[in-house]
Amino acid sequence: MGHGIAELFAMNGYDVSLSDKFPEALDKAKGKISASLAKFAERGRMTKEDAERAFARIAFQGDLAKAVARADLVVEAVPEIIELKRSILKEASAAAPPSVILASNTSNIRISELAEGSARPERVVGMHFFNPPVLMKLVEITPGDSTSAEVVDDLAAVCLKIGRTPIKVLKDSPGFIVDRVNAADTLFFCLIQDKGIATPDEVDQYGRSQGLPMGPYELLDFVGVDIGWAQLQYFSKALSPEYGKGVTYGRLVKENRLGKKTGRGFYDWSTGKAEIAKVPPTEKVTIMDMFTIEINEAVKLIEEGIARPDDIEKAVTLGMGRPFGPISVAKGLSNSEVKAKLEELATKYDCKVFAPAKSIVEGKMLDAVEGRLSQATAAPTAAPAVQPRQEGEGPVLLEKLGGGVAKVTLNRPRLNTLNSEALDSLDRIFTELANDREVKVVIVTGKGAVFSAGADLSQYISNSVAFMDIARRGERLYKRISEFPKLTIAVVKGYALGGGLELALSCDIRLATEDASLGLPEVTRGLLPAWTGTQKLTRLIGLSRASTMVLTGERINGRRAFELGLVSRIAPSDDPDAYAVQYGSELASTVAPVAVMLAKRLLYKGAEVPMDVGLEMEAMSYGVLFGTEDLKEGISAFLGKRKPEFKGK
Repeated sequence: MGHGIAELFAMNGYDVSLSDKFPEALDKAKGKISASLAKFAERGRMTKEDAERAFARIAFQGDLAKAVARADLVVEAVPEIIELKRSILKEASAAAPPSVILASNTSNIRISELAEGSARPERVVGMHFFNPPVLMKLVEITPGDSTSAEVVDDLAAVCLKIGRTPIKVLKDSPGFIVDRVNAADTLFFCLIQDKGIATPDEVDQYGRSQGLPMGPYELLDFVGVDIGWAQLQYFSKALSPEYGKGVTYGRLVKENRLGKKTGRGFYDWSTGKAEIAKVPPTEKVTIMDMFTIEINEAVKLIEEGIARPDDIEKAVTLGMGRPFGPISVAKGLSNSEVKAKLEELATKYDCKVFAPAKSIVEGKMLDAVEGRLSQATAAPTAAPAVQPRQEGEGPVLLEKLGGGVAKVTLNRPRLNTLNSEALDSLDRIFTELANDREVKVVIVTGKGAVFSAGADLSQYISNSVAFMDIARRGERLYKRISEFPKLTIAVVKGYALGGGLELALSCDIRLATEDASLGLPEVTRGLLPAWTGTQKLTRLIGLSRASTMVLTGERINGRRAFELGLVSRIAPSDDPDAYAVQYGSELASTVAPVAVMLAKRLLYKGAEVPMDVGLEMEAMSYGVLFGTEDLKEGISAFLGKRKPEFKGK
């Protein structure tokens, strides 16, 4: 971890002193950093010159006092031994400038314990990187009991400068967020072996069948069985004796079967990879066991005031490389099924760690994970459960540009996929815009070079009913956007696939760049277009063309979409958003809002009724317009040869 952290800072322009007591460790670090930077250059992620400059910024120093003499930030990354870490921090504190921030890369140990005996406890803080630091985006920042808020803020700013996502842990506690959640899983898999529930091979084959890149025992071997064992031993002293119940890991450590690094752990690694037997996956351990254990720990973190729900979700997804975290999973399950499963596990494994948290016992799991716990339930030191979003954050952004134009931007780079949170944000934003009399035209676009690659298929969905509900939510929202009482323009660029294309189809006017890729690829994923695509596409381009696109997953470019009448205009590829804003501004200044609203209703609803009924609706709408101020203004402007100023009245 130490050499990876040094490399990361050097890659981002910082001068670094990498210090180690053992010369052979420094030599090994030099080789690994050099090879890593060369690989980045080979893959085009940096130039060869930048790689050489990054390496030149690192000084390899055997003397710790000399290494920290001019340091602004010290990050220790020695093994998880409390006294060793304390001694390093104490020595660094004595030799470094008074303004130095003393950070520990510990993954488990309370920062307050490491700061004990330090002359500057207010400047000691946790800065937990994830392995490998040059690739993993998460950094957990944890204050000790005496750490100043200024130090935490300064460290968060540094993380952003090196391209990392800082999560501020609210209160010092063993394992912080990710390892607190992970420790319960680690204990669970130890107890499975203690009790002979299933073999490692059977469990790992089950894990792989559920889409995991590594099974839990293969992963433990890869990281090091001694790491998991040390974690549980520390937790048994610092958090609960229940974490000390497992014995299998300790036996393997005594036998020096630590996993890949010793050639054998649960598996034989002599060939460089785990030799896992091809056995049937176990039916005695399920993914729901792991999910409920992780939800339980997440709820405890919230109750204890250690972390907010959003931060827990982000930390687990980034830190563990997951497509979703325990907060998302909890929202798809009922309190009763989570409680029942936890009670079953606590009894079966005779372990109170798995017993349901207070909020789950009281039926308040959703209150916890959605940030609604009352102060009577949450720990008194907890910060507000819901952290306000900063401007420019969130899955969908709203900008009111003036001149009657608003811009709605999907903000989930790089593909702007749509999940439940994005759908909720779109619903809220379109409600706000419907009630804003100043807005006449709404532009819908995506952040960066992509409109939207469709639904986020990685989000957790618990069952077929929930899966159907996702379809119904999308359908209702897109239908609502189609019937939105103002003019809408979609900016199709990059990808507009699946649910992304269906969103564009819900808008009145579609602009597209020539090289945009449009399609409904659902059938190639075992799905079908379920957010109005099967219905709208036929109405727009006819049954024959729509059938080809839907039934084959065919993609077409923007030019072909224009020829088919699927898009209205071709937009310039260099800045399609600016083109859309200009076009929208022109429309906002020339069309009458009430006339647009009624015309939209006739276009969309008239197609659903016999022509005679549609014509009657048309005549009635025409009559409604007779009494509007906009009609009077429009005629007056026409006769006066001036531009109208419509008020939407």
